[in-house]
Amino acid sequence: MENIKPIIFCDFDGVLCFDLCWRSLPSNEHEKVQELLFRNDTTLVNEWMRGKYSAEEINKIVAEKTGIAFEKLWNIFVEDCKTMQVSKELLETLHNLRDRYIVILTTGNMDSFSRFTHPALKLENYFDYVSNSFYEGIHKTDNNGEIFIKYAKQYNVPIKNCFVFDDSKKVCKIFTELGGTACLVTPEQNLIYHLKNLFA
Repeated sequence: MENIKPIIFCDFDGVLCFDLCWRSLPSNEHEKVQELLFRNDTTLVNEWMRGKYSAEEINKIVAEKTGIAFEKLWNIFVEDCKTMQVSKELLETLHNLRDRYIVILTTGNMDSFSRFTHPALKLENYFDYVSNSFYEGIHKTDNNGEIFIKYAKQYNVPIKNCFVFDDSKKVCKIFTELGGTACLVTPEQNLIYHLKNLFA
């Protein structure tokens, strides 16, 4: 009988990486971008993460609404995406679990992640698969965790044998309701903490 490996689903932002896009802008301009996209009304960024806008289109909208020159915004945005930092220890720890688990990076993210961040970090060397909401067309919380069911079926693994590591309480709640094991990643209980507790 084939030995089915359980799946580990691991988030990116807030779990593996804590760097922001446009972080190299002067603080007052960075604040304008954060306010526009990530604070009160997140509709635009959520639609971007579902593949409705490209990075170029978003940067043009941001330029128009903030008065920051598009070329400046774009160049800083691309460079910041390419230079996001992830702990080598974390990546190696996840990579070493691949003997016993299928390890999938499951990120709610934008085209820029796949175009700039993923290649710069060579994430394909550490994960069995990288799932980006931009290309999936859905978020992890859409349709009661449809994305998790999709990959559990694809790899023929019961969801009760799967784990998720995420900094979103909503994602963890949905995953638990599906029957899997969810670990909420926080500053106090980070990814290394959870991995050591579960897989040491």
